[in-house]
Amino acid sequence: MPISFNQSVIEEFRAHGGKVGGPFEGGDLLLLTTTGAKSGASHTTPLGYVRHDGLLLVIGSNLGAPRHPAWYHNLLAHPLVRVELGTEEFEAVAVPAEGTRRDRLFAHVARAEPGYAGYQERTSRLLPVVALERAEHADAGGPREIVSLADKVLEVHTWLRAQLKHVLAETDAHLAAVAAHRGPGEPPAPGLGMQIRQHCLAFCGTLTFHHTGEDAHVFPALAEHHPRLRDALDRLREEHRTVARVKDELLALLGDIGAADPVRFRAELGRMVDELTAHLDHEEAWLLPVLAAVPFPPGAAA
Repeated sequence: MPISFNQSVIEEFRAHGGKVGGPFEGGDLLLLTTTGAKSGASHTTPLGYVRHDGLLLVIGSNLGAPRHPAWYHNLLAHPLVRVELGTEEFEAVAVPAEGTRRDRLFAHVARAEPGYAGYQERTSRLLPVVALERAEHADAGGPREIVSLADKVLEVHTWLRAQLKHVLAETDAHLAAVAAHRGPGEPPAPGLGMQIRQHCLAFCGTLTFHHTGEDAHVFPALAEHHPRLRDALDRLREEHRTVARVKDELLALLGDIGAADPVRFRAELGRMVDELTAHLDHEEAWLLPVLAAVPFPPGAAA
């Protein structure tokens, strides 16, 4: 069975360090892997990109078709994406630009690649401009070598703390901007921005995956081989349930960002900071000494 055009581009891209021929020859091309909004399956799409102020910008042009491309719907549901750029591969949070920022970025893209202006002229929909923001797991001290399960857990914890701090800062900035434009005694206008939504969804998705994996695999193995940790593991599971309840409140508020109560959202974020910070501190104190003896990835030589 012949492979699709996109698949042939993907294979050529990976085989030649990001260089391809045909209609993409000489152009700036990346591979974007998203998670299906309904299927949950991974989907990789070759896309042109434009650089701007350290960001990679991709456009949901769909060649000027009347509907947004599938990859755009996917990243709205699952903002954490995988980017392949040349020989480099990294995770990113995909954030659609809004309002005047979207217009400025699209104008920049159209100057760099005039074809996108033509696609916009073909359709009545506003072509999405998506910024791919690197989602680094390492801390400011640089990449940490991952040789044990303790290293991997710390990497994920570092990312979760950083994302939560980012969402908190964005929310505080949003509230400050709203306060500056309302009259005395007026309540904050409802609504949250896509920047807050996408980073919070990426945080919540990673948090769920991390805690689910611990509950299903890590904690049972530790309880079997280290019975003295069972009381601590029971407490950590209970903390997982507490954090999950706060996470669900955040997700409910994100269901309609145009009508979300920003003050309530900020309060739930504060709860998440308190609960998750305490949980991560407990987990690191109790489990890292044991996990340091477990090679990572599994099966690696100690």
